[in-house]
Amino acid sequence: MDRQQLSQWVADYERAWRTAGVTALADLFTPDATYRQSPYAEPVAGPPSIGRMWDDERSGPDEVFTMTADIVAVEEDTAVVRVEVRYGNPVEERWRDLWVIRFAADGRCREFEEWPFSPPSSR
Repeated sequence: MDRQQLSQWVADYERAWRTAGVTALADLFTPDATYRQSPYAEPVAGPPSIGRMWDDERSGPDEVFTMTADIVAVEEDTAVVRVEVRYGNPVEERWRDLWVIRFAADGRCREFEEWPFSPPSSR
């Protein structure tokens, strides 16, 4: 995995999130891939289960959000990406995540771990 391949994978991930259905997940994740929504969460395993989790989490393909991603590191099969997502227009919810991703030789993700952070509530 190199930076250019990783950038393409992140773009494909965002495109899949914005697309109705979950068939694109087979192109992003290996059949035995695991996906953790936070470091201590139980992993969701395999594209069908990941698809059900996605469907539960997103509002649908018309969900209004912007996403930016910065590659922090890529070394062999492992990458770290800092992602910022702002939901709504006007923005109602913000998240800054770190994604720790391990890839198979074919460029699909075999392990995905998300470290999500939202800003503290105003007091």
